[in-house]
Amino acid sequence: MKLNPKTTAFIFPGQGSQTVGMGKALADEFPEAKQLFDEADSILGFSLSTLMWEGPEADLNDTINTQPALFLHSFISFQAFSRLFPEFIPDSVAGHSLGELSALSAAGALSFADGLRLVRKRGELMKRAGELAPGSMAAILGLDIPTLDAICAEASASNEIVQVANDNCPGQVVVSGAKAAVERAMAGAKAKGAKRALPLAVSIAAHSPLMASIQEEWNRAVDAAAMNDPQIPIIGNVHASALKTAADLRADLKAQMQSRVRWTESVKAMSERGVASFVETGTGTVLGGLIKRILSGATNYPLGNPQDLAALQ
Repeated sequence: MKLNPKTTAFIFPGQGSQTVGMGKALADEFPEAKQLFDEADSILGFSLSTLMWEGPEADLNDTINTQPALFLHSFISFQAFSRLFPEFIPDSVAGHSLGELSALSAAGALSFADGLRLVRKRGELMKRAGELAPGSMAAILGLDIPTLDAICAEASASNEIVQVANDNCPGQVVVSGAKAAVERAMAGAKAKGAKRALPLAVSIAAHSPLMASIQEEWNRAVDAAAMNDPQIPIIGNVHASALKTAADLRADLKAQMQSRVRWTESVKAMSERGVASFVETGTGTVLGGLIKRILSGATNYPLGNPQDLAALQ
């Protein structure tokens, strides 16, 4: 086994990591994985597994489907690892945005069925928020957080807010909010020397006040889900610190809807706990790429197919 539990964290990706074919190799290799895909299809009332494995890509990229798809692949990948190494308990877990719900289920705080339902609800609500109050997001490269905070404050108006949504890694930050305010922030960022300011192909202003229209319904959904204290510390998005109780988890999930994803700080918090190895559980290697720019010397491992499992032994 290449990993030491005391210096290992499992991390869970968010939107943008999805790809057609995700999870199929696990279902083909492990009957337990196929059973979980079948269970998910039954819970949701449609064949999410077929959409994940065969597309069409446009439907998979619809947030209402993307979110449960990423959760499902992450959960099944983690379960496959846990069956092979039942004694392995990592130091901590963390997820990027949507991935925080995957982390909750991996840590035993949220059952598979409840987690899947809650993630699907999150996708439905965020899609509705995007229809009620369309906004936009943009990636800003080459500026630090204090500079971008100031740019966003200057670009915002009382009815048009833009704010930092994702602090992904040094030099890569996403801003989110009203379209006009985002455009002003992009212009302001370029004027301050940003290497690039790129609009993202979304109409949903995630992690911004434009999610306010669905906040109360999301709070009710979070409160209705059965939740336990986690068996593994979860580094939360909102404060980049360990969440240790069910009450902590509920508060973070609610606040996360309109708050910044503090990924850079979360990774540093895990490093301060002694974590040096990060296992990206589910689809893609986006988070591993960010971690390379946050920590020098950290080791990243993908965990999304049977070959990845074999490589860890």
